[in-house]
Amino acid sequence: MTENTSLSGFIAIVGRPNVGKSTLLNHLIGQKVSITSRKAQTTRHRIHGILTEGAAQFVFVDTPGFQTQHTNALNRGMNRVVTASLRDVHAVLFVIEARHFDERDRQVLELLPQDKPVILVINKADLMKDKSELLPFIEQDSVLRTFAAIVPVSARKDRQLDTLLGAIRPYLAEGEHLYAEDDITDRNERFLAAELLREKVFRFTGEELPYSVSVVIEQFRQEGKLRRIHAAILVDKEAHKIMLIGKKGEKLKEIATQARLDMEKLFDGKVFLEVFVKVRSGWADSAQMLKTLGYE
Repeated sequence: MTENTSLSGFIAIVGRPNVGKSTLLNHLIGQKVSITSRKAQTTRHRIHGILTEGAAQFVFVDTPGFQTQHTNALNRGMNRVVTASLRDVHAVLFVIEARHFDERDRQVLELLPQDKPVILVINKADLMKDKSELLPFIEQDSVLRTFAAIVPVSARKDRQLDTLLGAIRPYLAEGEHLYAEDDITDRNERFLAAELLREKVFRFTGEELPYSVSVVIEQFRQEGKLRRIHAAILVDKEAHKIMLIGKKGEKLKEIATQARLDMEKLFDGKVFLEVFVKVRSGWADSAQMLKTLGYE
């Protein structure tokens, strides 16, 4: 294989909720394509993030955090997304949090295929005040299975990400690139707009609003570089709608404004965004509604 041989491969990013999988994806490709928040299970879909570096193309598959506690139709569907994502990848990034390995991590580890190279990614290593604790933690984790590599990183601070890419590169396959050189994701703008709005809902409501909230893009029109977007935020109860709108509509206005700014940055153009809140009771347990919303 020569230095200029084209290489490409799919790399699944898996782990329990809130270990920083989406943050890792965004920082690896240098652009926000997967939303993040402190609320567990923010990611609900399988999302491809694409990084092309010379002859090598890395296609990262961001997956929902594997859910072991809640069992509604939404979470069962997301768990199916995780297991399906592992079938056809070239390598797996198993992401855990520095100094924290518990039964939830162990349950995810047991799902990982034995016939795929698994790289253990210890995220948030920068948060360890005593760096001398890192080596014993690595040694403790190294006996869990035979890992292809163990790489401590700080996704948020872009530390050790080049080392991680170097650990992945040997597992890419020879062959033409699957995407154009400047592609960063396989998702369209309509999907990304919905995700960015949903992220802001989570960020500005904290623990006040239950997890069962979703976003539907009802209209998406592009006029030159201007995008006109009409979106609906779906909630379970009237009380959630009132909470989300806020006093004199201020909370909803703030959510919409911050989502619009992120859309304009990602789409490189002006966005006119109109947002409504609608009550759709029990949507997270409705197979028909989940299909309408595009959950796999």
